[in-house]
Amino acid sequence: MSHRGGPPFRSRLITASLCLLLSGCGGSDGESSSVGGGAESVAVTVPDLSDTAGRGADTFEANCSECHGATAGGTSEGPPLVHIYYEPGHHADFSFHIAVQRGSPQHHWEFGDMDPVPGLSDEEVNEIICYVRELQYANDIFTDAAGLAACQS
Repeated sequence: MSHRGGPPFRSRLITASLCLLLSGCGGSDGESSSVGGGAESVAVTVPDLSDTAGRGADTFEANCSECHGATAGGTSEGPPLVHIYYEPGHHADFSFHIAVQRGSPQHHWEFGDMDPVPGLSDEEVNEIICYVRELQYANDIFTDAAGLAACQS
C-alpha cells in the first residue's frame, strides 16, 4: 500500500507541477508570451475592421492600450487579449463588462489585479469587445463566427 506522501505520489506531483509550469510558458504557434520594453508580447494581424470594431479600436486605444497594447497583443504592464485564454468559450463577452466595471483579480498572468475602467458606457464596452473579437478571429484564436456576437448591432 502506497502512503500519500511516498515516492510514487511525490513523483506524480512533481511531474504534474512541471507540466503545469511548462504549459503556462510561451504563446500559441511559437509566439512569445514574455514581454518587455513596452513592445506587444504577441504579434497581432489586424484585419479590415467593421464599423463597430473600428469605434471599439478607438475606445480601446484611449482606455486599454497602455496595458494591453494598441492591438491587444499585451505589454509589460498587461496581458495580450489576442490569446486563447480570452477566447469566447473561456471568457464570454460579459466577463469583459465585469472587468471594466469592477476590475479583475489576477488569475492567468502575473501582472497584478486590473483596476476598473470608469466612464465607459455599455455600448462602448460592446464596441471594445467587438474589436477584440475581430482581432481574435483574424488571428485564429477561435474559428466559429458565433464568437463575433458583440459585433452584431
